[in-house]
Amino acid sequence: MSKRTYITAARLAAIRAAIRPIDWALLSDVERLNLASGDQLSRLHFQDNANGRRMARLDLLSLVERGLITRIGRQIGGRRAGSKGFVYGLAIAGRRLVGPKAARPREPWTPNSNNLKHALAVSELYTQLRGIEERGDFTLERFDAEPRCWRTFYGPGGSRLILKPDAYAVTATTDYIDSWFVEVDRSTESATRISDKAKVYCRYWQSGREQASEGVFPTVLFIVPDTKRKAQLIDVLSRLPADQWQLFRVATAESAAQAMTTGELINNNQQEEVTI
Repeated sequence: MSKRTYITAARLAAIRAAIRPIDWALLSDVERLNLASGDQLSRLHFQDNANGRRMARLDLLSLVERGLITRIGRQIGGRRAGSKGFVYGLAIAGRRLVGPKAARPREPWTPNSNNLKHALAVSELYTQLRGIEERGDFTLERFDAEPRCWRTFYGPGGSRLILKPDAYAVTATTDYIDSWFVEVDRSTESATRISDKAKVYCRYWQSGREQASEGVFPTVLFIVPDTKRKAQLIDVLSRLPADQWQLFRVATAESAAQAMTTGELINNNQQEEVTI
């Protein structure tokens, strides 16, 4: 972590004047995702060749040196991973340039290992969707990570509840526009916890708030590590009433991004359950 420093208005103006388009693009994605690895940022914004990787290293280092982004925690993949092995978050100056307005912008904190892996899994989904988008026939219209994707609503008896998906995405093809609440599952939560989380989604669906503001309720997509965990979650979710179970889909991390862009997940759950 870099040491927190005070950024004067004059200093911020000087930094802004020197910002290049690639800098804005990198800062915007770090702000959108909260945390992103050097590898993910390289794949998002640079060519996959020796020169592209070299430019990624130099540009990320430049942003660090100017106090716009900061390296979070330890390297991923050991010392030889270079800038690709670092995880990046917005530093104070970067947050003041591209982040939401706040009285006191703060440096990002270092999450524990499990939370870091979870955050990078969300960022990986975004990176994969953007990669598919570059090949055509699909547009990633929107991608909001936490906490921007959270929803506040009122449950039974007027209690105030907060729905906390890991991400909210809108994908578009020539024929369809689909919206998604994304839950990245790392096989660390019990069946009871998954069921409780699903019931909050059901309460939010029943509130009608999302449908009133967006016109449709998003598909709730649980992304899991492997087919064994997929079968476990389908077993838990299929115990919900039929009208609630139809809100959910489950996909492996390997197939989720591609499936989101092709409509493969917009099918009936009974058919998907049979294929497990």
